[in-house]
Formats: sequence, C-alpha cells, structure tokens
Amino acid sequence: MTTRRHFIASLIAAGAAPRLGWAAVGSPSFLAAARDPDGTFALYGLDDAGRASFRIPLPGRGHAGAGHPHLAEAVAFARRPGLFALVLDCTSGGVLHRLTPPKGIHLNGHGVFSSNGRILFTSEQVAQTSEGRIGMWDASRGYARLGEVATGGIGPHDLRLMPDGETLIVANGGIATDPRDRRKLNVETMQPNLTYMSLAGEVLETIILDRDLHRNSIRHLAVRSDGLVGFAMQWQGEAGAAPPLLGLHRTGMAPVLAEAPLADEIAMQGYAGSIAFSGDGTEIAITSPRGGRLHRFDTGGRFLGFVSRTDICGLATRDDGYLASDGLGGLLTVQGSVVGPVNRMECAWDNHIVTL
Repeated sequence: MTTRRHFIASLIAAGAAPRLGWAAVGSPSFLAAARDPDGTFALYGLDDAGRASFRIPLPGRGHAGAGHPHLAEAVAFARRPGLFALVLDCTSGGVLHRLTPPKGIHLNGHGVFSSNGRILFTSEQVAQTSEGRIGMWDASRGYARLGEVATGGIGPHDLRLMPDGETLIVANGGIATDPRDRRKLNVETMQPNLTYMSLAGEVLETIILDRDLHRNSIRHLAVRSDGLVGFAMQWQGEAGAAPPLLGLHRTGMAPVLAEAPLADEIAMQGYAGSIAFSGDGTEIAITSPRGGRLHRFDTGGRFLGFVSRTDICGLATRDDGYLASDGLGGLLTVQGSVVGPVNRMECAWDNHIVTL
C-alpha cells in the first residue's frame, strides 16, 4: 500500500525529474480516459495502432485531457462539474501539479494549451449561476493561476485554439445547472452560442442558433487547419425529436447545419458525444453513444453514411480517417465507409479521444 510519505516523495521526485518530450514515452498520438475492470480510473496514451504507450491512475472518473505541445505532460480533467485537474508527468506517472479553481468556480471537463505551451486555458463556470469562465494557468510557473475571463455565455464545455494561435473558440452549452446535483434549471430559456475570443479574453464574434433550436446545446468542437469549425450538439427538448446535431462555421459567416435523413437522425437520440474532422479534412463525423452510431458528413453538410457500434463515443482525427472508441474497450478505425477494429483493451473508454 502506498503510504502518505511515499506519495509525497513520489511528487517530489516527479517535480525534480528532467522535463522530457513525447518521444520519451513512445510518441503517442492520443490521450483517452477510461474505467478499468477493477473500477479504478486512468488516463492512457495511445499510438496510431491503439496500443497503450502509458497508463496513469486517476483519483476519479476522467473526461477529456490536454497534452502539452512539447513536453510529455498531460492535464487530466475530472468529470464535470469538477473541482480538480491533474498535471501528469507521462514519463514517470507522477502528479506534477493539482489545479484547483477558486472557491465558487467549477471546471467543466476540457482545456487547451497555447501554441507555445506556456498557458493552459480551462473551461469553467460559476457554480451558483453557471456563467461561463475561461481559467488561465501559467504552465511555465508551476501552473500558477493567472485569472479568468467571461466566455459570453452559460455553461461552457469544450474549447479549442484556432489555427492562428491567437483565438479561442468556446462552446457555451447554454444550460444552467444546480451545482449540487447537475439538475438542469433553464431548459425553456437556454440560449447556447459559439464564442470566438482573443487570448486576452476579448469577445470577437458570437454565433447564436435560430430560436427554434435554442434547446440544442452546443457541446463539442473540432477545428480544421484552415479555420473551419465543426460543433456537435445535444438536444434538450422533447424526446423523439430529430434536430440537426452537427454545425459548421467560418468566422464572419452564418453557420451551416448538417442533417441526416430523418430515420438516421432519430436514431441518434438527440445526442452527439464527440466530433472530429477526417485526416484529409474532406469530411467530419459525430458519434452518439445513446444511439450506437457514427455519422459522416462532407464539409458542406451533406450526409455520407453511418457506422453502427454499441456505445461508440470517443472520436479523433487519424491520418487515414478517424480513430473511434467505445465503452466496451474497443478501438476502431473508420476510413470512408470501411471500418476496422485495431485493438480491444480491458477497460471502458470514456467520452473522448484527444489528439496530441
């Protein structure tokens, strides 16, 4: 059994270790959180073939992660609403830092580094009001808290760095929640939006969906190298509805909503859990663990087809298409209409695969 003394010693040793790059841990391509068979949780590094490069225990269920652009450091975020994020040394498995937001602020499961790796941006909300915040942490000074800025919306979830390296895009989901039990408080009046922000916190552009889609919570994001943004949504309205669950947007333009044929849209059960562009950038896909489906679209919003897979959710860009994961430990590649299993591990993958 690990004693408190040994645990503290391991933290000291991890902090004193040389700061190595990703090659030191086998140059993994992806990060993914999972629940292992014994009920414990971990963050995995995965290569292109779906093999584990490393496994680091987590104190609770993880959601998404953020990989440092140069160093073998990953930030594992607690399932939202979270009160901690762990900065992990992926070479030793040690905890370098534990990020705790200020009192009254919750972490919302996602974060991203600046292009030079100096600043970590985290999705957060004010616990009592669900007002959105982006937290800023100085990775060059032990992840010291620099402060926070408003996101221009309620209940932010995913956030991404745009290709210019100077702009953040935030998915303000629009849902106000009770901090005690996550009960949704404002479904009838919610108003999700996409917000583009400067790294200093200035709101540059806000995109709001039509009034009849105000209950379509914008949750997750994908960004292509030319700045095309894809956003995945989760319907908070009546059961059995078939709203579009994928949107595409370029700055300065109106969003394009992509719809599948009615039967396929209904099969998604109003829920898109992850989103990614294909490796060549010609298409985009969303997943639904509730519906057990992956839907593919071209970047003009035309439906290309679907994949059926029980509890599929995690999705990431791979050179030849996508890497997807499911809650049964499966990892599979999707190349156009061709689906191939690449690995299966004795774990239950959580919602996301993060590309390094």
